[in-house]
Amino acid sequence: MIQDIANPEAVEARLHKLRLLEALLFASADPLDEETLAGRLERDTDVADLLEELRAHYAPRGVNLVRTGAGWSFRTALDLAPLLRQEEEVSKKLSRAAIETLAIIAYHQPVTRAEIEAIRGVATSKGTLDILMENGWIRPGRRRETPGRPLTWVTTDHFLDHFGLESLRDLPGVEDLRAAGLLDSRPVLLGIAGGGADEPAESAETEDADG
Repeated sequence: MIQDIANPEAVEARLHKLRLLEALLFASADPLDEETLAGRLERDTDVADLLEELRAHYAPRGVNLVRTGAGWSFRTALDLAPLLRQEEEVSKKLSRAAIETLAIIAYHQPVTRAEIEAIRGVATSKGTLDILMENGWIRPGRRRETPGRPLTWVTTDHFLDHFGLESLRDLPGVEDLRAAGLLDSRPVLLGIAGGGADEPAESAETEDADG
């Protein structure tokens, strides 16, 4: 709802900015960050305040304005999403290795490949990381200031957007994972949910090829 402002010209100017933000977000295929949106508005515009007003306006509607990572986008309201979902044939499902690797990166980032292997207890093939990068869910982070300067891995804003998370703080906790049947007695899954890397396995096996 447009706030009551005594100056009619100010009301009109604010409405114009709200409509412009609304149009930009609807037209974009990807979430837009506040810096990008501010570049399309007048200098000194309080973009954050306008976005919150738009979010409140769309909260009870069929589409909601949501924040995922650093970006903002319109998404179908959560209670309506199941009614609009269509079954689609997936040409290639993620392997268990890819799912486990993604979970480890999400919960332990920034994490090196060696640390991923220590938690999983098996060697991680390059193809596993490549698949996750192709999906836009992970990216290389900073190199560790340790011998060999190993590369670390972190999740992306696209990962948050794909899984409907506003930030990494919204990742499910241990009890949520257990309720969803994603926790069992396997050391790897306990390591993911426990918040810390397990000790490296005495002898790491090589994982099956991704398929």
